[in-house]
Amino acid sequence: MGVINLLASQQGLRGSEANIALARQIADTDNKTAIKELVENLSNKDKLIQSGCIKVLYETGYIKPELIASYATDFIGLLKSKNNRLVWGSMVALATLTGLNHKDVFASLDLIYDTIENGSVITIDAGVELLAKLNKHDVYSGKTEPLLIEQLWKCPIKQLPQYIEKSMICINKKNKEIFQNIIEKRKPECTAESQTERLDKALKQLTMVV
Repeated sequence: MGVINLLASQQGLRGSEANIALARQIADTDNKTAIKELVENLSNKDKLIQSGCIKVLYETGYIKPELIASYATDFIGLLKSKNNRLVWGSMVALATLTGLNHKDVFASLDLIYDTIENGSVITIDAGVELLAKLNKHDVYSGKTEPLLIEQLWKCPIKQLPQYIEKSMICINKKNKEIFQNIIEKRKPECTAESQTERLDKALKQLTMVV
């Protein structure tokens, strides 16, 4: 039985549990054939199949990103899709694989950032994670750091703690003051105690970056 027949939509199932379980099975068995079939069907005429495929692919990426890392250019191509489900799903997939295939991702940074700028909340969330992962590399930071910083300055305050936490992987002694400044300047905007607590925790972590 092909992997497409195992998608929730093809089994008449609602919810995402079946697709998440399928991703776990694919990751556990290192099933590259299934991955290839899923990628090929991202262009299926049935939008339910498209949605199921992208869901299983990025869920697999969460577990074992190396299984989808070589398909970065396929996901990048889908950022131009008119199907928003494919757009944000592809951005999530790209965020999971950027640590392994940063060269292909960086090569399409202009398209990726344009998608972030015009995307849904989920698209932006994944895009910030992607930028932070790219920004770990000195060779990219001259271009990626200003883009990441821009998102941190202008994001809704409720997103800022999450985005700062995602950014921790690329903060070092050279740039930590920039992130400290953002937190200190934007903290008064917080509307919930939990937001303030998370930002305070991040500030504390930054003091230990040497």
